[in-house]
Amino acid sequence: MTDGFDGRKRETLRRFAAIGAAAPFVGTASADAGGGGDDANETREAIRGYVPTTPGAHFSKLRDDLRLGTGEAQYHLRKLEEAGEIESAKDADYRRYFPADRFDDLDKRALGYLRRDTPRGMILALLRDPEATGAALAAELGVSRPTISAAAAALDDAGLLDRSGGYALTEPERLLTLAVRYAESFDADAVAFADDAAELVAYDP
Repeated sequence: MTDGFDGRKRETLRRFAAIGAAAPFVGTASADAGGGGDDANETREAIRGYVPTTPGAHFSKLRDDLRLGTGEAQYHLRKLEEAGEIESAKDADYRRYFPADRFDDLDKRALGYLRRDTPRGMILALLRDPEATGAALAAELGVSRPTISAAAAALDDAGLLDRSGGYALTEPERLLTLAVRYAESFDADAVAFADDAAELVAYDP
């Protein structure tokens, strides 16, 4: 590992560790026992800060965002999950991580789809314009109609979209809240959407 990469990793860990230090579930004895020193504790704190601000992130994203090794990430995630501080859920080929006892199953499914580019784009577009058609969504997102159809089928199976008479979000207020609350962990379009929509949020999971 180069000195430059090691420095960037340490800076990243410290940034999220500062968030983790303020988290309500920080510092339980079961999670810290046998942690292996200051570096291990800093890594654990960084994950504690990252998961609540990026709920639904899958393993590879968490590992890469925190600049961790695969084994390193697996070890600390396992320890935190065993301590009951975080929980994970399988989502197709991904394992996604959440702070423990904060989200119900539908929230978790919604966050999983908000972390996928095309479904997130469709959700935001339909929140902006509930009458948007498949053709309009494809044009706005710059993808093919079959791509929109496949994403719509997945959202329908997840209980987030009704395709019986066009495309209608079944949980618009919930999706709006999650999109706004965690916008900065998605992308620039979500941030722009949140800037316009924050005053509309009423649902509080």
